[in-house]
Amino acid sequence: MSFIESASIADQFAVIDTLYRFAAGIDRRDGALLASSFTADAVSDFRPAATRAGFEYPVLSGRDNIVATLAAALLPLDTTHSVSNPRATIDGDKARLDALVEAQHVPRSDPTRHYLMKNRYDVELVRQDGTWLIQRVTVDNVWRSGDPAVLGV
Repeated sequence: MSFIESASIADQFAVIDTLYRFAAGIDRRDGALLASSFTADAVSDFRPAATRAGFEYPVLSGRDNIVATLAAALLPLDTTHSVSNPRATIDGDKARLDALVEAQHVPRSDPTRHYLMKNRYDVELVRQDGTWLIQRVTVDNVWRSGDPAVLGV
């Protein structure tokens, strides 16, 4: 295996790990970990998934705003995000990542209710100071089940 192939494999893992940091940051309620996955000027677009699920959600801009908004919206919930089928394409210091993310939402006050979403993530990343970061993430919904009121909609 040549060095170029090794670097590509390492970069692919690092790109995918960025989405793992995002998911773990949400599930662990770890704002610093969540923030470590975004550029300062990142954009998070959950509108396609929200529309399919029957509610509205704004485009979020800026790392601090994304982290604060997600933390507030998910505060009453326990969540688990499972990332699968990641496919990364890397071109220099830019990358695209397509993955499926299954997101379970359970109210801490009533664990008998849930809302489960299987979403497709389209992620644009950039390498800054040797670290891969999400510049833009667009989330579309494939299917969902449970009580949408769990999300406060």
